[in-house]
Amino acid sequence: MRNLYLPNWAIDTIYTLSGILFSGFALRSFLVPNQFFDGGVTGISLLIHELYHINIAYVIILANIPFIVMGAFQVNRTFAFRTLAAVIGLALCLHFIPYPQITSDKLLVSIFGGVFMGIGVGLAIRGGCALDGIEVLALYTGKRISFTISEIILGINIVIFLIAAFKLGLPTALYSILTYYTASRAINFVIEGLEEYTGVTIISGQSEEVKERLVMGLGRGITIYKGERGFLKESYDVSQPVDIVFTVVTRLELRRLRNLVHDIDPKAFVFTSVIKEAAGGVLKRRARH
Repeated sequence: MRNLYLPNWAIDTIYTLSGILFSGFALRSFLVPNQFFDGGVTGISLLIHELYHINIAYVIILANIPFIVMGAFQVNRTFAFRTLAAVIGLALCLHFIPYPQITSDKLLVSIFGGVFMGIGVGLAIRGGCALDGIEVLALYTGKRISFTISEIILGINIVIFLIAAFKLGLPTALYSILTYYTASRAINFVIEGLEEYTGVTIISGQSEEVKERLVMGLGRGITIYKGERGFLKESYDVSQPVDIVFTVVTRLELRRLRNLVHDIDPKAFVFTSVIKEAAGGVLKRRARH
């Protein structure tokens, strides 16, 4: 429905600007005044700012430039230009907007600084850019070594927090780890939301009734795989054909689906898998205005 009101580029711009404002708020009102850190390039920028007292607005731009250049090759040039514009926008925001310091309580700073930072980064990602180039580095490095992107990001962040522990004290580093964790959870929530999709596979001898209830009762789209069931230890040679049912639901609907299948066939084999992104098909989405 959103295309009836605003074009995609306008929606992306709103997401990006909102992300810049939230990130600026997190930095100026929570993290910078209290010498706290985040992970990734933002953490590196905050660390340089604290150690060498260089304006955080300038450091943010300089620290991200190598990763933006890398993003032009690893992702595409459009992504790189959007990211450059977003980083410059964040620097301008930090330089000119007089954000007030909200609190000096370390626990509140670590939690809410992380929440607002995560919301900002997440909104920027939804807008098609990045306020932190560390994932681009992980993508580049992951093609050359055997570690996963998550492991590379974790390793980089461990180095950041170790330096912070040695230079600024262990308590600050520990609180900063909490900030990073809170930010990462907030990013996931903003990107995936309450409607994070889950793939559900159902293997049941009552597959016909399961299919009918999923489509007619829940209004879900289904895909059918042809398979065989049986192959038990005591009767390995005995098997029968079965329709393997696959569908995609939101995690809010998962319990209802499990109950529905259990009512039909308590012995049904049901397993789930997390789906990071889904589009098209018969997917229920909340209307966005």
